[in-house]
Order: sequence, then C-alpha cells, then structure tokens
Amino acid sequence: MADLTLDYQLADGITKAPEENAVHSWVAATLDYLQENDKAVELTVRIAALEEAQQLNNEFRNKDYATNVLSFPFNSPVELPVTLLGDLVICQSVVEREAEEQQKSAIDHWTHMVIHGTLHLLGYDHIEDDEAEEMEQIERNILASLGISDPYQTADNMELNTQ
Repeated sequence: MADLTLDYQLADGITKAPEENAVHSWVAATLDYLQENDKAVELTVRIAALEEAQQLNNEFRNKDYATNVLSFPFNSPVELPVTLLGDLVICQSVVEREAEEQQKSAIDHWTHMVIHGTLHLLGYDHIEDDEAEEMEQIERNILASLGISDPYQTADNMELNTQ
C-alpha cells in the first residue's frame, strides 16, 4: 500500500463531491497498480467550481472552458525525501454533467477522473494515439480492480473520447 498524503480541498460552494477517504483509496490504487508504492507520496486534489476550473484551464492551457480534470505535476529541482506529485483540480459540475450524459454513475466517473488525473501527474498522457491507448488500458485495469466497468464504452458499446 502506498504511503500517501492527500491534501483534499473543496472550493467554496461545493456540496457534491466524493469523500476524502474514497479519493485517497483511488489514488492509492493507481500508485499500487503502477508499483509506485515504495516511497512517500504527496498530492493535492481540489474539487473546484465551474468558474475556477474555467479560469485555470484558460490561464494554463489557453482553453476558455471548464474541463473535467486539470493536472499540475510538480517537478522538483532536487531529490526530496517525499515525492510531491503535484495538484489535481477536478471540476465538480463537469464531472457530474459528464456522468449523466454518458449514463454512468457519478461515483464511477469521479473514480475515473481521479485515476486519470493521477496518471497525468505520473507522466502519462493521451496526446498521441499510442500514449492514449496505453493510458486508457491502465485506467481500465485499475477501474476493473475496483469493480468499475470500462469507462470508454457507452451503453451502445461505442468508444468515447476524453479530452
């Protein structure tokens, strides 16, 4: 089991969000799956409102809309005794809306977004097709270990694209 310190933050006005212990377990499952559990790890997960998520996405990605999850990896200039992974900002209203649109349970989608963001902090990406396939397969495997079905399959068995 990963030695994980989680700084869990809820923005003002957020009333619907997963419990901190659930978020902790999803990050730990990701670290354990990737065997990144031999050192102490710290990260922040912030559940943001729409306006904050849109502002951050615009400021850091030049995209003027709120997205489901933003990742801000920490790149340490020196070796530290604790690995600071970075920060995740997850937009509550986008995650809830996507879950409804994709006919998924909200908690399953929250789980997916935390795992997805954690993978970004660990250096995974989905810009290139081969990277996307690798990252999505890791997500599927971790989610399956938690009893959650493939998030990239709709009820019609069609592939979904995440951005």
